[in-house]
Amino acid sequence: MNIAVALLAPQGRRRDLPGDLAMWFFIFAELLVFGVLFLAYAFARARNVELFNASQLELDRISGAINTALLITSSYFVVRAVDRIRHGASRACVHWLAAAMACGGAFLVLKLVEFGAKFDAGITMSTNTFFMFYIGLGFFHFMHVVLGMVILGAVALKAWQGGYSAADHTGVETGASYWHMVDLVWIVLFPLVYVLR
Repeated sequence: MNIAVALLAPQGRRRDLPGDLAMWFFIFAELLVFGVLFLAYAFARARNVELFNASQLELDRISGAINTALLITSSYFVVRAVDRIRHGASRACVHWLAAAMACGGAFLVLKLVEFGAKFDAGITMSTNTFFMFYIGLGFFHFMHVVLGMVILGAVALKAWQGGYSAADHTGVETGASYWHMVDLVWIVLFPLVYVLR
């Protein structure tokens, strides 16, 4: 038994991580990068509390909260897609993946509107340290959402063409794992940048 990739299920059966192991290495590397960025943000904030608190008030928390709801909802849809393919329902899997991508698309549009409003107000990465992190972290996460949607789109296309089944659906689980990582990062990023004072 490969201990590195096996988990013990409650019934004592061997349980592998969902999806491809290579994706898990990529996910852990990405989480490490985001973790370092979050620590850098926390360190910078501790040295400039007043600046960070004042700048944070210029953010649109409602937009951030809506985006949080969109990504959590999209993760639920991805869970449903994995469940459907495990039962051999390829078409239902595709529909749930499409719903997840629609939520991801709405997230991107809302984020672009939010960024546009900041740029229209003359705010850039060079405005101050807080906005350097806000724009930098936000854009880095934005690009991960784009990549996640590309991955889900490729998975949906293959599922539509009958490329997955109840017995062979590793690709769906792989895409789902990446998407959940994107969601998890936002669940940390939103309160850290938008809410915590």
